[in-house]
Amino acid sequence: MRKLLFFIGPAGAGKTTLAAAWARRYGGAFLDMDTLLRPAAEAIMTLAGQDPTDRDSPFYKKHCRDLGYRITMDAALENLKLGLDALVIGPFTRESEDSLWLARELARIGADAESVQVRVLFVHLSDEAAYYERIQARGSALDVWKLDNWAQFRPSLARRTIKWELDPAHICYWDNSAPLTEERLAELAAFIEVDLNGTD
Repeated sequence: MRKLLFFIGPAGAGKTTLAAAWARRYGGAFLDMDTLLRPAAEAIMTLAGQDPTDRDSPFYKKHCRDLGYRITMDAALENLKLGLDALVIGPFTRESEDSLWLARELARIGADAESVQVRVLFVHLSDEAAYYERIQARGSALDVWKLDNWAQFRPSLARRTIKWELDPAHICYWDNSAPLTEERLAELAAFIEVDLNGTD
């Protein structure tokens, strides 16, 4: 069965790294919202006379944020229509609060959670210090505001309840603090329900 795998969670948790490790082993369309949105976001912000590296201002959230989710999900749905697996990476903060959001998205291609194998990994770290260290270490211009305004940013690191209408067994809160060993990748495979040879 085609798979829709969500790697969601706070900045710095390692969503992209975890998804990339999965994709290298098992394949699937790799759809990182930041990568897909970046050219459009930079153009929009530049044309508006804003900082093209800004990802946190009210202006960015009003004019770019939702566009990123639309671009990413359109690409995911197109792959699912072709019978291909889709790996989607992004925070999905507002979306995960809407219990009907996932059903509406799948309905766009005449699908539902019965015809698509949906798995959600909420990727997180053990504590706030670990987030700060990882965000600082990656040295991205997109993180300058986060580090300079840590007290304002830190509430976004809190663990969230995923409210989509899914079997609770299909949602995993994955502590990504430790290195991704073969044993941990096997745990991930068990959750997504494939064996280590890559068969369903």
